[in-house]
Amino acid sequence: MKQPTRDELFAAIERGDIDTVVMAFPDLQGRLVGKRTTGRFFLEQVAEHGTENCDYLIATDFDDVAVPGYRFASYDLGYGDMLARADFATIRITPWVPKTALVLCDLFSVKTGEPIRVAPRQVLRDQVIAAQRMNLEPMIGSEIEFYLFRDSYEEIHARGHRDLTPHSPFMEDYQIAQTTRDEYVVGEIRRGLEAAGIPVEFSKGEAGRGQHELNLAYTRALEMADRNMVYKTAAKEIAAGLGRSVTFMAKYDFAETGSSCHVHSSLWHLSEGAVRGSAFDGGDGVPGGASHHHAPALTDHFRMYLAGQLAAARDFSILWGPTVNSYKRFQPGSWAPTAVAWGIDNRTLGYRVVGHGAATRVECRVPGADANSYFAFAGTIAAGLYGIRHRLQLPDAYQGNGYDAKDLPRIPATLAEAADLWERSDIARECFGDDVHHHLLTMARHEWATFNGAVTDWERMRYFERA
Repeated sequence: MKQPTRDELFAAIERGDIDTVVMAFPDLQGRLVGKRTTGRFFLEQVAEHGTENCDYLIATDFDDVAVPGYRFASYDLGYGDMLARADFATIRITPWVPKTALVLCDLFSVKTGEPIRVAPRQVLRDQVIAAQRMNLEPMIGSEIEFYLFRDSYEEIHARGHRDLTPHSPFMEDYQIAQTTRDEYVVGEIRRGLEAAGIPVEFSKGEAGRGQHELNLAYTRALEMADRNMVYKTAAKEIAAGLGRSVTFMAKYDFAETGSSCHVHSSLWHLSEGAVRGSAFDGGDGVPGGASHHHAPALTDHFRMYLAGQLAAARDFSILWGPTVNSYKRFQPGSWAPTAVAWGIDNRTLGYRVVGHGAATRVECRVPGADANSYFAFAGTIAAGLYGIRHRLQLPDAYQGNGYDAKDLPRIPATLAEAADLWERSDIARECFGDDVHHHLLTMARHEWATFNGAVTDWERMRYFERA
């Protein structure tokens, strides 16, 4: 189903087919926040004006705690309003919520009317604009994994998030028989997204008990991030409606495979607003794509873009791994990378070159499923543009097992280490500016401090009797 136009949405409301419009935007964690409005009031007031929302919504943590230290919003500044205006290119009918349309919004200052630069959607939009000023258009596809459980969210919460029951008792990587048993949930997610105008390529079982991956069609960067946010929201809401639950935690159990958000990116030439061809197309035409034996021909744009990815990888880690849990995923032999290096179709490294011709692209394997796609994509684009601006030289591709390498830089081991790298990073300040740099640093520092203010079950089990 294609996305409806503004006029088609208005007509659906007037017919009574739609009686609720969700006006929403991403928070710092990449979750949908906003307001539900009646169809009548949407037509009368909201469509033209927008909705007012407290500015703390993009300055809070997972628990909606008003976090001190932000320059953008605080008690000292009064926690005022910001205006959420509809982006009518994002209208979607959500069949899993009856008679409801979803419209994504951009955020503006109620005082000045200017876009709010630290809003996740604007952070990504600004990097896209930076690319377009270089006559380039970023295109992105991503692969987000999740775990499906037989328990409902309410049951899991009542048990303190312990004793979870994965939907499969064994690993189901590419297994059809087991995924058929999961199809009453995963199939509904696929069908719901397609009906909402989000093209789904496929779903598959993954390398964990109850783990799945769902791939969406690649597109321009902002649209891809929007699709990801709707996908994650839909998966949770559809599973909950069926008495089940899913999680996008990067590592919900240390014994299980982590869940990733692999980001495939490329740049395309832009002329008079139209995409004219891939800037990464070296014209190699290798049948079947790149392999260890047949490397694709890499253009200058590609080489500098990938060199920028490597240069910024450690500094930008909080964009790929925003939570304390994110860093539990980076383990040797775990399918999650630990080394900052690139190779041709090599899954042991942080960056993997895949495809051929116009499909040549970089796969960043660092982000977890818990990443905010707007920040992860913004970091991907910013790093690549940094490499192009500074004409960075690409080192040779790494050959072999990146987990065993002794001479490669490593992905940070903790959120604290990642925050330190971001704080000291001249690259981050150059790419994002001081306001966004400070905003994201405050978010990471608070998350680490909150974790250190808690005593875990592991600590009680280890130290209660024996310390």
